[in-house]
Amino acid sequence: MDDFKEKILTICNETCKGTLMETLDITYVDVGENYLVGKMPVTSKVYQPDGVLHGGAMVALAESVGSAASFIFLNAQEVTVRGIEISANHVKSISDGFVYAKAIILHKGRTTQLWDIKITDANDNLISICKLTTIALPKK
Repeated sequence: MDDFKEKILTICNETCKGTLMETLDITYVDVGENYLVGKMPVTSKVYQPDGVLHGGAMVALAESVGSAASFIFLNAQEVTVRGIEISANHVKSISDGFVYAKAIILHKGRTTQLWDIKITDANDNLISICKLTTIALPKK
């Protein structure tokens, strides 16, 4: 991995300390020109009562990765990023291993951004697909 990618991933992972991302064991594992990838282990900590990954945990993963991507691809020195809408379609259940969320920017406006976030398993099977809208607010 080149130094730039390593630096970005280190910053993203360090900002997770003491947050929901740390609680869910989300780590950022890859970044490119227009995307960010995070992964989360599928354990009983993120199960719904019948022993499969909770849809809310997938949405938390998707919003975490999409919001972190906005932070990376916008001027974070000048703006604060907030998620303003998220939708999810869960298409397959999973009860072990890891899930990977890849956020790809569809629209990069000055104020709003639109992210396509696909959540897959280790074999690249689609588990969930999410759409996230973020807003960039000027820092005060």
